Amino acid sequence: MADVRRGARRATVAGSALAVASLALTLDNLRRLRVPDPVAVPAPEPLAVLLPVRDEVDDVEACVVALLVAADRWPGPVRIVVLDDGSTDGTTEVVARLAAAHDRLEVHPGRPAPPGWLGKPWACAQLADLAPEATALVFVDADVRLAPSALTATVALLRAARLDLVCPYPRQVAGTAAERLVQPLLQWSWMSTLPLGLAERSARPSLGAANGQLLAVDAAAYRRAGGHGAVRTEVLEDLALLRALKRVGAHGGVVDGSALASCRMYDGWPDLRDGYGKSLWSAFGSPVGAAGVVGLLTLTYVVPPLAAATGSRAGLVGYGAGVASRAVVARRTGGRAWPDALAHPVSVLTLARLVAGSVVGRRRGTLRWKGRPVEVAR
Repeated sequence: MADVRRGARRATVAGSALAVASLALTLDNLRRLRVPDPVAVPAPEPLAVLLPVRDEVDDVEACVVALLVAADRWPGPVRIVVLDDGSTDGTTEVVARLAAAHDRLEVHPGRPAPPGWLGKPWACAQLADLAPEATALVFVDADVRLAPSALTATVALLRAARLDLVCPYPRQVAGTAAERLVQPLLQWSWMSTLPLGLAERSARPSLGAANGQLLAVDAAAYRRAGGHGAVRTEVLEDLALLRALKRVGAHGGVVDGSALASCRMYDGWPDLRDGYGKSLWSAFGSPVGAAGVVGLLTLTYVVPPLAAATGSRAGLVGYGAGVASRAVVARRTGGRAWPDALAHPVSVLTLARLVAGSVVGRRRGTLRWKGRPVEVAR
């Protein structure tokens, strides 16, 4: 029994030390995080705004209307290109109606994916091929709502910082309790673990973060890296694209896009569970990697609060550090800090459940998204 207590104390101290170190990194990253200037206007250049859609009838009209408003501020030639990737829910009719009313909007039917391609990379590759004249490409997801300054501010930062890829991370809208537990972990995860200053300029493909909800890329660098053809089998194609760019000497990463865009990815637990289920298995490299990351998160953010509940001062320090890290990220990115940050250990345990479900679903071959398998057949 004494050995168990000593082991528990050591685990608590180790977890709390990691939580404090992560808080320090979070604060440093908040200082370094780039923020696009909403009033900046880039030099005129041909821009293509690329929107892949598949069964997005509830989102596509609001997304396109916001894109059109943002495109009105662009100082040079701009095209908004929509690829309808086999929609069956009425999306096709909505985008056709919008295209008939707006000359700047183009809608193209997607072609069936060739062998060896996943649906999202194939849709994005087709979109890029439809805009050969563009020198800057902006990929947008249908559940994103752009602010009027989003396009000008994003490309202005891309050019002023001499980067090749910029992902302004949208403000994540969370409605239900499940969303409020999980969605804030998106920004918090890279803000608390990734040294942003180093990651942005590092040539290491493994060191970086990206988000395909809103992604701007220099067209020449994109094509030099092989475009989405280089990531044709990747479920997390946004992160894989950044890594492909790094392999050819390009640079980029995430920036604060909370004032430029918002996104509600999922609506409730079933939608959230299925959405994360399709991709979390690939986020950590292997089941062993997934188990290692979940174990480390549990040690850092679950063990200390459990110990604090039994009177451990070290555990209280660790719990406080985890809550503080979550809260400061939420305040910076437009999320809800209180009382949600107090439930951070529950958020981590919920993430662990999602990871486990994703890994098991992948091993059983049962993962699908919008009617398609989520990985290329082996």
